[in-house]
Formats: sequence, C-alpha cells, structure tokens
Amino acid sequence: MFKERPNIFCLRASAGDASYELNAFDMALFKAGVGNMNLLKVSSILPPYCEYVEKIKFEEGSLIPVAYGAASSSIRGELLSAAVACAIPKDKSKAGLIMEYATRGKAKEDTEKQVREMALKGMQWRGYTVEKIMSISCEHRVEKCGAAFACVVLGWK
Repeated sequence: MFKERPNIFCLRASAGDASYELNAFDMALFKAGVGNMNLLKVSSILPPYCEYVEKIKFEEGSLIPVAYGAASSSIRGELLSAAVACAIPKDKSKAGLIMEYATRGKAKEDTEKQVREMALKGMQWRGYTVEKIMSISCEHRVEKCGAAFACVVLGWK
C-alpha cells in the first residue's frame, strides 16, 4: 500500500462530548486535526530517521497511519484521559517506540506519566539508548457522552 516508510510524525490530542459516544469520538478526532481522514491504526513503531513536525497536512479522506489511544463513556461526570509517548533513540538508524494509553478515572498527568514510563521500558528491553521522550495527553469530564483521544500521526514530507 505504502511504498516507503513514513519520515515525519506529529503528536495530537483532544476530547469531545456529544449525544452519542461515536459522535464524541468523531468530535475529538476533528478537534485533534484528523477528523476528516481515514485512520489506519498502526502498532507502536516510529520509523528510523523520522522527524517531528508540528502538524501534517493531508487531503480530506486520505488514509493515514496513526497510533492512538482513546477512551469513551456515557457515564456523566466520569473522567477520561488519553496519552501517547514517542521514545526517540539516540541512534537515528534504529526504530523509535510509540506507546499509547487511555483510561477512565485518571488525570491526564498520571496517564501521560504512565505512557512515558511504558515507552522508556520498551526501549530499555530493546537495548536502545533514549535521546528523548515526547508525549501529549488530554482529559475530559463526561457531560453527555465523552471521548478522550491522543495520537501519533505518521506521514511523508
């Protein structure tokens, strides 16, 4: 499907609330900048030599590779949070690691801390030295039906 591996990435996170959980999820995607795309959920590998950018532009309806964590609920007052982390290896020829996590009942700071720890541990057991860990998170207190969404979008220059 794709002829070459992605060479840029960005981190996005947002939340939504609507009358239905799927609409809340759609709203979170839209607010995160990936709502008019067809998301291809990928596992947790950041390709070697991949560079961070603030935002990746795609045409509406594009198929885009995304690693993400999402939580949704229709329980009024419930706290949702989602986070992703990218562990970047010191050796740029090695693959980096993406971890994603979403849950109920945790503040975004706790969710982000956990996903960063997960990324670090994954790199450690691979034997890779980490240059840095990048992360993003969001939280949402459900009003009607809510969703929290965090992702790493992969793309091409």
